[in-house]
Amino acid sequence: MVDDEKETTLQFAPFQSAVDEGFWHRLSSLKLNKLGLNESPIPITGYFAPRSHRQVSNHLTLLAESLPTESSEQSSVPEPSRGNRNRCSVPGILYNTNTYEGFQALDKQSLLKAEAKKIWEDIHSGKAEEDSTILLRFLVISFADLKKWSFHYWFAFPALMLDPPATLVTLKPASHWFSLEEAESVTAACNEWRNLSSTTDIPFFLVSVDSNSITTVRRLIDFEDCQSNGHKVLFGFYDPCHLPNNPGWPLRNFLLYIHVRWGLEKVPFLCYRENRGFADLGQSLVGEALISNSQGWKNNHNMPNAVGWESTRGRKVPRFISLANTMDPTRLAISAADLNLKLMRWRALPSLNLDLLSSARCLLLGAGTLGCQVARMLMAWGVRKITLLDSGKVAMSNPLRQSLYTLDDCLNGGEYKVAAAVESLKRIFPAVEAEGVVMAIPMPGHPVPFQEENSVIEYCRRLQNLIDSHDAIFLLTDTRESRWLPSLLCASANKITITAALGFDSFLVMRHGAGPLSSNHDIKAEALTDLSAQMGSVSLDDNGRRQRLGCYFCNDVVAPVDSTANRTLDQQCTVTRPGLAPIASSLAVELLVGILHHPSGIFTKAEFANSTDSSSTEQPLGILPHQIRGSLSQFSQMILVGHASTSCTACSSIVVSEYHKRGMEFILEAINHPTYLEDLTGLTELMKSAASFELDWDNDDDECVEI
Repeated sequence: MVDDEKETTLQFAPFQSAVDEGFWHRLSSLKLNKLGLNESPIPITGYFAPRSHRQVSNHLTLLAESLPTESSEQSSVPEPSRGNRNRCSVPGILYNTNTYEGFQALDKQSLLKAEAKKIWEDIHSGKAEEDSTILLRFLVISFADLKKWSFHYWFAFPALMLDPPATLVTLKPASHWFSLEEAESVTAACNEWRNLSSTTDIPFFLVSVDSNSITTVRRLIDFEDCQSNGHKVLFGFYDPCHLPNNPGWPLRNFLLYIHVRWGLEKVPFLCYRENRGFADLGQSLVGEALISNSQGWKNNHNMPNAVGWESTRGRKVPRFISLANTMDPTRLAISAADLNLKLMRWRALPSLNLDLLSSARCLLLGAGTLGCQVARMLMAWGVRKITLLDSGKVAMSNPLRQSLYTLDDCLNGGEYKVAAAVESLKRIFPAVEAEGVVMAIPMPGHPVPFQEENSVIEYCRRLQNLIDSHDAIFLLTDTRESRWLPSLLCASANKITITAALGFDSFLVMRHGAGPLSSNHDIKAEALTDLSAQMGSVSLDDNGRRQRLGCYFCNDVVAPVDSTANRTLDQQCTVTRPGLAPIASSLAVELLVGILHHPSGIFTKAEFANSTDSSSTEQPLGILPHQIRGSLSQFSQMILVGHASTSCTACSSIVVSEYHKRGMEFILEAINHPTYLEDLTGLTELMKSAASFELDWDNDDDECVEI
């Protein structure tokens, strides 16, 4: 602190600048879409507020809204937001050059002098009394390298120099300068000034204390009234500086304005600072500056010299920032897409593993109503690697129900669904690694002519390779029989498999159990990329420690057959209520996320809400059910469990073992001979035995008697 007897030169803490990334983003867009080669100055708005932290000064900040919009005129001043206590608006000017050489060649001293002259003229014209923010005019020069997303820039905060410099008579904390009653009154008056939307962003003001210690905060235009009443008057300003022995930069032009406007030589001032939004007189400063009488300042033509180019680490050099990692639209899209997921980890879901999700490789069999919805839900969860398989083309009836397609995809015979879907996914999120495979899935009940057997075998091998190279497979096809071969291959490779199927107003979503030749294994011990190898390297038959969960075919007592022959139009098409597919698709993706985050992964047993099983510990994402069956007509859902059947035509040990032994020969026989799978699994004998049963009836009460 400076005592009352010793006078020293008044030293001001320089203003500091900060630029939000959104400012550069908007400037880039403005440059590309509107300015072009035009280098005319651009009016901008900066924002600052009183110091609010004891150890950190506030900065003058540029935000996206600091620039004019693309639809407005270039010369129009951005409309500043008023009434925001944390955003005191300050007018500024931006000179953006087309080349780095042009940036270096700018006459910085002339530009600074021109802005200082505007302040000087506003002081003499009285404009500064009406709008005191113009005392803080600032200047920015810049060069935007849009190819490299890098920016060179330099701030200047023009300050008119007092000559000789002002001397400091006294400077002490405001709490030491005011009496206790005055301090309470000043605090209340300043808080009221800051809480009023009409005054909260006015950075220069008067603090008037009467003989009864009652304080009022008033506008500069009221100075004569305060002085005539014999009140104690201080010239207050919002001080962004936190230093205990130096006022902030705004005081420089304020002192000159006071001296020129009212001819005062001794100026009592209040450096107003806050703590958490309230007046802090312990950190605010009260001082008295002595200004020597300088001849000619009353004359508008004798403008003082100006200073104000910002220093960077003590050097007068421009600043440089590279935003290549954030300004590229694809990278910005990634950042924006991950925001919600990252916010989940703050409180709601700290254990969420975003790396696990982003590296998961998902294969979607079917690119129709379900496939489109599942793909979008996967992207929303952060999954980046998606492969779609389908052989169909986009029809005119598809775009309304299948969210990845538009009318253009239907023209000229229609695009292949997977090609159109991949392009749509990349338009939605450029960082997605999407791939489309045009291929029909060989199906039981659809016999293959001898001359086509080689191509069908090639399809089967290609499907096997796709399943082997992915971590999770979604069965989203239209027909039951088209799910058989993928179910078999997934059971053989022990892959995470999820089925979603639709009726008219009902749906089924289920996760397939582990394959019959696998055992419980800690699949989280290694990275997700090693998941397939881990799960395929262990073996245990159906009589192992834990009963396996069933697959889509485990409840069937017949083999899958051709379900499309001899069908009317409404039976050939997937006729469902429109709201069904989004519900089922969302549940299917939620099941996958649950499996990936569960310690037991694919081996997790069926879980139920409010289970009394003491061995079941609910995970952060909730329970992990086996089957979810829903009805829109009843607006209801049921959670069910179905264990693996030893006679299942897709995942039983005998079927998977036969596939391992005979390979493609086995698949061809299953496709061409409708009863082969039933004979192999014993379903034929089971049906014969069931047909031989007779029911006994109790004629007295017509009730069925248990056999």
